[in-house]
Amino acid sequence: MSIAGISEPRALDGLRPNRSKHGRITALSMMKDEGPYLIEWVAHHIAVGFTDFVIYTNDCTDGTDAMLRRLEALGFVQHRENRIPKGMKPQPSALKLAQVEPEVAKADWLLTFDADEFLCLRHGDGRLDGVIDAIEARGANGMVITWRIFGSGDIQKWSRDPVTEQYRMAAPPMWNKGWGVKTLFQFDPEKWKLGIHRPKFRNKVLDTDFPNQIKWLNGSGQPMEDYFKFRGWRSILRTVGYDWAQMNHYAVKSIDAYAVRRLRGNVNNKADKYNAEYWALQDRNEVRDDTMLRYKADRDRIIAALLSDPELARLHRAAVERAEAALGAFKAGPDYAEFVDGLRKAGEVPITQVSAKPPKARDPAKIAASMSAIEKRTHAARRSTVSKPRAEQPPMPVALYVEATPDLGADPPLEWCPNHQVDLPADPRVFTPPALLQIQEGKFQRNLARLLPRLVPRNGRLLEIGAGCGFLSLQTALSREDVPVTLAEDDAALAGVARRIAERNGAFGRITFAEAEVEAVKGHAADVLVLGSPSMAVGAVFEALKARGAAPASFLIVGRALLRATGDPAPLESAAAQLGLTERLALDPTLALGFTRPG
Repeated sequence: MSIAGISEPRALDGLRPNRSKHGRITALSMMKDEGPYLIEWVAHHIAVGFTDFVIYTNDCTDGTDAMLRRLEALGFVQHRENRIPKGMKPQPSALKLAQVEPEVAKADWLLTFDADEFLCLRHGDGRLDGVIDAIEARGANGMVITWRIFGSGDIQKWSRDPVTEQYRMAAPPMWNKGWGVKTLFQFDPEKWKLGIHRPKFRNKVLDTDFPNQIKWLNGSGQPMEDYFKFRGWRSILRTVGYDWAQMNHYAVKSIDAYAVRRLRGNVNNKADKYNAEYWALQDRNEVRDDTMLRYKADRDRIIAALLSDPELARLHRAAVERAEAALGAFKAGPDYAEFVDGLRKAGEVPITQVSAKPPKARDPAKIAASMSAIEKRTHAARRSTVSKPRAEQPPMPVALYVEATPDLGADPPLEWCPNHQVDLPADPRVFTPPALLQIQEGKFQRNLARLLPRLVPRNGRLLEIGAGCGFLSLQTALSREDVPVTLAEDDAALAGVARRIAERNGAFGRITFAEAEVEAVKGHAADVLVLGSPSMAVGAVFEALKARGAAPASFLIVGRALLRATGDPAPLESAAAQLGLTERLALDPTLALGFTRPG
């Protein structure tokens, strides 16, 4: 293809390989039959700021290897044949070859990633120089970049348009099944052994001071935990971050593109990899993410320059035409309709019911036995600096809601789970992984759901400020017909979720949605006031109630407000006492802090 909508200049002279003050920033990859996508992949990563490319191929039938040889002749990549020893898979073979490849050894910074992965930088101007500046400014020498899984966007038909423009629907950031990583790091072949997700220390440096010199950041520029220097290939809740960088993973693309991919196999020769189960895992379309569009102008200019080379353009067109011919033959046969139907059904699986091949079970004893001396010392040092006697560690509240709730305009299939009297959606766009587990087990805010309906006096009034999804208000309203319930939520996305849940549970007539949190505090008297707002200071609410002379009989601080108020409870106790709320409620401290009138 010429990629649709892109004009082609007459000469390649305007395009040169990047140079960087950080030296060689090298992309290392391995490919098989990626011809239709290769030009975009190279152009995009030139736009991102890579100075060098080393790409291994095996068993190509669509001319990908010929395209790479031409790109090498033009000065933009280094192409290498992946000659695979008997009994070895292609990716490990390519890594073994790359370990001793002189062009890889010259890299100052290195990132190993695949042809269906596109690096996306939110930091600064979206280029690697700025990100590496920021990494080094924090005294670090690497960054662990977490996947974002991008789905088909409900596209069936094959298209020649750029991948990064076609597919802009993705998994929610807090969906932990999509948290595989790739690592950008300062490379020294004498100290590092290459890996797909992260490098490993060579044995000869394990018991030196070198591991202590390694500091990696996560995708939000925050320090990674020490364990990841030694093991692991996924982010966890404590380490995931996307503020600076993410690795967009376009594993499936459209249904037709998925058919082409299945027909040509995969770089690791995995049998039956591209089936409906894999589609269900990778076809995630819950959240729109347009970040990649920041690269459009540069990418289009680079694509056009590359395709201005007649030989490269010819090879590119031939690769696309081969893919389209194979697809046409498949669509003309008897199996295409069944294939499409199977993927459509797989795409209807709610995200919380998607199965993923579990990682190899952890064996703590085996891990401990295999730890190097330096890893044990690092582990022990970390424990000594962060550990306190159990009695000194106050229980920390659990974050229930995802920060910066994304656009919820999409309507993906969701699993609805009964929690007491309220059905809740297991939606990772809204709820954190710990909250999702609670919802799926029917235990969301269980302690409060049991207490709150009993806490409101007969014919009393409940007011919830910063109600989130509205669960506590809904549970009380459905449990107590005599209790008027008012809730307010300033986050428009969460307020929409609360309304949807109320409608699902037939509770619209039982509750009142206030217009704004501040106005609700000023204008609604309550016997029980629940504060969950992250934007309203607890002290300010106490002062407003004191000024009105309308203190509730009970006051609870929950959820996002509790996270903000975590610390010394003495000031809150003092402020509550001034309202006559001198008795602490017996509540789960990870869920709520509460005060009530004696008796």
